[in-house]
Amino acid sequence: MRKTLTPTERLIVAADFKPTADIKNTPRFWVRFKVLELADRLEGTGVYLKINSALRACGYDLIDEIHERGLKVFADLKLFDISETLSTDGAFLREAKPELLTVACNAGVTAMQALKETLPDTEILGVTVLTSLNDTDCLEIYSCITDVAVNRLAEWAVKSGSGGVISSAKEAEAVRRIVGPNMTINTPAIRPAWAIVPGDDQNPDRIMTPTKAIKAGADRLVVGRPIVKAEDPCAAVMRTIEEIASALK
Repeated sequence: MRKTLTPTERLIVAADFKPTADIKNTPRFWVRFKVLELADRLEGTGVYLKINSALRACGYDLIDEIHERGLKVFADLKLFDISETLSTDGAFLREAKPELLTVACNAGVTAMQALKETLPDTEILGVTVLTSLNDTDCLEIYSCITDVAVNRLAEWAVKSGSGGVISSAKEAEAVRRIVGPNMTINTPAIRPAWAIVPGDDQNPDRIMTPTKAIKAGADRLVVGRPIVKAEDPCAAVMRTIEEIASALK
């Protein structure tokens, strides 16, 4: 059965913090502080908090600390390895209980299945093509254009029994035809119409607003800098949730 998600459950806030040059001796302490500061500001909203580099730097205890603040955790580790190693990764993550976890689809179906078997209570999301990549990149990496690569990797996610996939909203309609009604489609590179991101590193052809992404068939939306860099992140979250709710009507 496809998950029934509320507007709040459809929003993932990307807690992506990079230590600056003046953070020389305590980058792990600093990034843990920034993630938990954001979690404190979003406490009670019920959204997911996405962590990747901070999770690698600070360890899985960070998941527990975010859970203590009433938020769900999206462990965006993009795991990639052989089956035995992914099974081991799953065994370590099982204690922390992240609600969502990413694995690279190109790790292969068998490896993805091994991870899923060790984490029955976590929704495993297969990463297709990173949203920063374009057709030229995909031709070099996968020997095909972006759409073809996304579709091929989405098929592997289906075969592995994963709970969902990661793709840009631009591919959501095509991906839905592949994954069917029961898997979730989770889309990064979402930019609310009111947001301007200086030096945006996403491929502009694969960026979409929350409204357009929802109408294209996305289940969850990943929004980072428009919320994280806002003067009031909680207000930015609520504004985004309202846009999602409006698009669902």
